[in-house]
Amino acid sequence: MNRNRRSCRRGGDAALAGAALLFVLGAGAAVAGGDRSGEDHDHDRARQALEAGEILPLRTILDRLERDYPGQVMEVELERKDGRWVYEIKLLRRGGALNKLQVDARDGSLIDLRQRQRHGDRH
Repeated sequence: MNRNRRSCRRGGDAALAGAALLFVLGAGAAVAGGDRSGEDHDHDRARQALEAGEILPLRTILDRLERDYPGQVMEVELERKDGRWVYEIKLLRRGGALNKLQVDARDGSLIDLRQRQRHGDRH
């Protein structure tokens, strides 16, 4: 299964908010095949999920996470896993640690957190 990835680099609140909006409106989900028509369908599904209230906007998720996990957003993916939408967010933390968070896109609850220190150790 291929995954369509969208990245957001943080260069300021306005830029991130704009990138978040573009991401959610054109977000990629797990793609069953490698053709471009599947990507278009995934973008439509993600947009429809946002409009139907099935997922929270990325900006809302990032605002909530920033309180407990401050850092620079390096990459964001929106995927459909086991019947639910999941935001996968990679954060670069102060000191060089990299956090990979999985967040339920419907309610913003943390599903999983993996941390890697700068020297490669995982916690």
